[in-house]
Amino acid sequence: MINAIQVILLSGIVLLAIYAYRKLRSSNLDAILIILFFATGVFFVLFPDTTTKIAHWAGVGRGVDMLFYLSILFFGFLIIKLYTKLRKLEQEVTSIVRKESIDNATSNSAKDS
Repeated sequence: MINAIQVILLSGIVLLAIYAYRKLRSSNLDAILIILFFATGVFFVLFPDTTTKIAHWAGVGRGVDMLFYLSILFFGFLIIKLYTKLRKLEQEVTSIVRKESIDNATSNSAKDS
């Protein structure tokens, strides 16, 4: 029997999956991780007792605690991924600004001559 909270959670997961598919298309590895994340979410929402069984097998007291720990790891992955993309963008902007500055300096010096 599906509870009201399961319907709410499944709706949220489906909406996030659609958003991720439409807006966040990137590498194949990212797509696989996102699909795996959403599929795991759907599985745990539909079979909540399974999380407790897996948690006990892993040495964690409750399924909720295990999901919390896994969420921390997932968010850590996202933070690192966002940080690396930000650094790459900063490097690209710096490279473009340097190139433009050099081009402007050489064109200005050619005009002065």
